[in-house]
Amino acid sequence: MKKHKILQERRPNLLVGFTAVVCAILAVVVIISGVVVLSVYLAYRPKMPYVTVRDTHLDVLSFDTSGQLGVRITINMEAHNDNTKAAASLSDIGFELQFAQVPIAYLQADPFDVVKNSTYPLPYVVESSTVPLDPPRIDKMDRALKQGKVEFSLRGEARTRWRVGVFLSVRFWTHLDCNLRYFYPNGSSIDLDCTSKSH
Repeated sequence: MKKHKILQERRPNLLVGFTAVVCAILAVVVIISGVVVLSVYLAYRPKMPYVTVRDTHLDVLSFDTSGQLGVRITINMEAHNDNTKAAASLSDIGFELQFAQVPIAYLQADPFDVVKNSTYPLPYVVESSTVPLDPPRIDKMDRALKQGKVEFSLRGEARTRWRVGVFLSVRFWTHLDCNLRYFYPNGSSIDLDCTSKSH
């Protein structure tokens, strides 16, 4: 009985000791990982890639009394990588051009890389099919044409990633939500300010 009792007392002690060793190892691994990530951050000072509209022009706008709208718009965008020590890439790129929340055209691009401290051009000539507008939107377009200022929305997102070497990479989404305003009928842009934000 005495031997049996001693064995029962030792088993929990061995389990506690093993658990303590495992926890200590995990704590060391977490601390080392944190130091490595912090060191890389301080060394590279990463900046998230982003997309901006460099310039745009309303080339053609057709609109009749029945509310049929068609446009051709030139939109020159750029992907920016302001990291001086890290390459970046963009994928899952999709932007929607709208008038008064009515989709007009969809802008896409294949995945691409942006070398460190540089930009990558994304030129689009957006030519929509004829889009029917409902009465409230017909009135809105009528007023815009009479005032000589037409406004469209450009919304969408892209998946961005900056990477250092083979093993370390950080992924984010960059979201674009802005208005494109044009003088009518010459089509030049007004107060262009359209840059994506990362989340």
